[in-house]
Amino acid sequence: MKAVKTLELATVSPEPEIIAEAGAAANRPIRKSAKLAEVCYDIRGPVLTRAKQMEDEGHKIIKLNIGNLAAFGFDSPEEIQMDMIRNLPNAAGYSDSKGIFAARKAVMHYTQEKGIKGVDIEDIYIGNGVSELIVMAMNALLDAGDEVLVPAPDYPLWTAAVSLSGGKPVHYLCDETRDWMPDLADMRARITPNTRAIVIINPNNPTGAVYPDAVLKEIVALAREHDLILYADEVYDKVLYDGVEHTSLGALSGDVLTIIFNGLSKNYRSCGYRAGWMVVCGDKRRAHDYIEGLNMLASMRLCANVPGQYAIQTALGGYQSIDDLVAEGGRMRRQRDLAWELITRIPGVSCVKPKATLYMFPRLDPKVYPIEDDQAFIAELLEEQRVLLVQGSGFNWPHPDHFRLVFLPHEDDLRDAIERVARFLEHYRKRHGT
Repeated sequence: MKAVKTLELATVSPEPEIIAEAGAAANRPIRKSAKLAEVCYDIRGPVLTRAKQMEDEGHKIIKLNIGNLAAFGFDSPEEIQMDMIRNLPNAAGYSDSKGIFAARKAVMHYTQEKGIKGVDIEDIYIGNGVSELIVMAMNALLDAGDEVLVPAPDYPLWTAAVSLSGGKPVHYLCDETRDWMPDLADMRARITPNTRAIVIINPNNPTGAVYPDAVLKEIVALAREHDLILYADEVYDKVLYDGVEHTSLGALSGDVLTIIFNGLSKNYRSCGYRAGWMVVCGDKRRAHDYIEGLNMLASMRLCANVPGQYAIQTALGGYQSIDDLVAEGGRMRRQRDLAWELITRIPGVSCVKPKATLYMFPRLDPKVYPIEDDQAFIAELLEEQRVLLVQGSGFNWPHPDHFRLVFLPHEDDLRDAIERVARFLEHYRKRHGT
């Protein structure tokens, strides 16, 4: 028999230095993207994380931190629910990347009711809530170093979306002494050759301000003068009190490129359905390349959640039950009035009464409450009184002297919560001798 040779393969051991390097790499922390360095969303930030831990430990937390209407018993209109259920068999497939025709047509009719001219079906994008569309709009526009003017205080997603898209958010002040109107002189002073756009949140979250036509026209004139795009977040345009009326910016900016954002979350108490829309209006003639970018990003995400899209036509064309809630005697109106009355009774606390939205933005007199770190202040309130609020700096307000209060809980719960806030502030004054 022929002998079979066995070949022995030598095993070569790696050098000690290589082993050391591999070990170091295995222990190296995996870090988040540097793009997130300037991104902050304290509405769901570290204080909320602590509140969840406390709930896990068995504590009951009163949450006045977020406008999640369903959590407080504000149900979406039944006809919206039924229409979504009826259309579920039709909602299993992808829709057009911009959204189903019926939803976009309903939005087109809504823009006509609001006095916005020149909008057709192709100018409308349906998204997974306004949040997705804000990020999409910023991603399609911004290059590194581009600047966007954003209000202070703001809804913090705007600042985060600008930063995440590689741009630089530049905050213009809103003037509390003038019912939180935008400070137009401050806005003008912050415009540079790198400025691309102005963001207007109207009605405003967190202040509850509603801007009159005269102010809106001045902002449009500023945008026209400096060739800037206008982005208008109008998601609370039906949550209005005391007979206040809302004018869409798009109705006043026919010769300036304007992007309008709205949705079902607040007006129709349908946060979880994630049904929002974005409308491109005004002067679109020079925006073909930007619109191509929007189309590309809309296609990349395939489409918005289809069941939620089926709620849009029914919502916009049906009975507007929000009117009952904000009218005199309506639940939202009663709770706003009660919250404002109770919070302004507290020594050293003042508040511009909100004309819209679900929020108010009280001020803590720095002479009475010498706060240095408002996030730590809100965390201390949570630990001591089991009430969760959001500090003013979470809305990019530059001073540690404000917080946002959500007035959605039932009146008894609101009384309890604000009484706890009052007790905490009394203890704070005693501890600091003020």
